[in-house]
Amino acid sequence: MPAAAERARALGIAPGPLPTGPLNAITDVPGVAVGQVTLDRGDTVRTGVTAILPHGGNIFADKVPAGIVVANGFGKLIGLSQVKELGEIETPILLTNTLNVPEAAAAIIEHTLAQAGNQAVRSVNAVVGETNDGGLNDIRARAVTIADARRAIAEARGGPVAEGAVGAGRGTIAFGYKGGIGTSSRVTPEGFTVGVLVQSNFGGRLILGGVPIPPPPGKTAARVSADGSIMMVVATDAPLSDRNLTRLAARAMAGLARTGSAFSNGSGDYAIAFSTAQAVRRTPARRAAGAATPDVGNDNVTPLFIAAADATEEAIANSLLMAETVTSREPASGSTRQAVAVDTSLVKRLLAGR
Repeated sequence: MPAAAERARALGIAPGPLPTGPLNAITDVPGVAVGQVTLDRGDTVRTGVTAILPHGGNIFADKVPAGIVVANGFGKLIGLSQVKELGEIETPILLTNTLNVPEAAAAIIEHTLAQAGNQAVRSVNAVVGETNDGGLNDIRARAVTIADARRAIAEARGGPVAEGAVGAGRGTIAFGYKGGIGTSSRVTPEGFTVGVLVQSNFGGRLILGGVPIPPPPGKTAARVSADGSIMMVVATDAPLSDRNLTRLAARAMAGLARTGSAFSNGSGDYAIAFSTAQAVRRTPARRAAGAATPDVGNDNVTPLFIAAADATEEAIANSLLMAETVTSREPASGSTRQAVAVDTSLVKRLLAGR
C-alpha cells in the first residue's frame, strides 16, 4: 500500500461521539475473527474472499442471533431467507465476487460438515455476500476456488484487520475510486462494543467527514456510476434479540447514506448484524429447552444504533483511504482499466476548510 494511505481517523474523520475499541476494527468485538485471501494474478485477476467468524467454536452448534436488512436488493446474498425466518446464523460469513458465490457457499458447507460434532448434519445455511468486481477483475474467469474460500475461514484470526484492496475488496471500485475492505468499531457508555466490516463497491458522490470529495482525475460527477453494491457486517457483544439485531443492521444504512451513496436501481445495499454474547447464543441445550434468554430491551438500544451508524461511516472511509491504485487489463477489449486511490493530501486540505 502506498505511503500516503492513512486511516480516516488519522485525517480527522471520526464520526460521532463514541470512542473506538483498541483496534478500531470489527475484531474489537470479543470472539470475532477475520480471514482474507487476495488473488492478484497476471493482467486480469483482481479478486478474493473475506471471511468473518462470529466466534471460534462450532457455529452450527452454537448459533448466533442475527438480522439482515436490504435497502436495495440488486445482489446475490445466499442464506438470506433462513436468517430472516429464524433470526440466526449458523456458519461463517463469506464475502467475495458475484460469480464466485457458489464456491464460497461450497466452502462453508464443506467446513461445517467437517467440524467435530456435525456428523449428522444434513442442512447448512451458508451465508455469502458479494459485490461485482468486474470492472477490474476478469469476473468470468471465476478465479476464487473452494480451497481459497476454505483457507480464508481457516486463517481467520482476531487482531488487526487488513484494509483496502485486499480479500473480497481487491477488485472493487467505489465512487470511481478504488474501494475495498474497511472496518471500524465503537464502545457504548454501557461498555458494549459494536464493530463493522464493509466491502465497498458502490456509487454516488463521495462525502468524507461531511465534506464532498471531487471525482477522480479525468472524471466528472456525471461520469461516476451510481450503481454498485456494498456488504456491511455489524457485530456486537451486546445481548440483542434477532429483532433488535435487525434494527441494528438498519442503522448501518444511515452510515452508508452519509458517505454519499446513491442507493441506485442497480445497487445491492445489504447489512448483516449478529451478537456474540454468550447470554443469547443459541446452544443445543437452549434450543432443546426452548429457554428464553435475557437481552437488551428497546429502551436501551439507542447507543448501539448510534455506534452502528458511526462505525459504518468510518469503515467505508477506511475502505477507500487505505486502498491502493489497482490496474487491470480488460479481457474483452484488451484495454487497461485503472481504479485510483483517494488523494489523502486533497482530503486533508478539504477537511481543513470545514
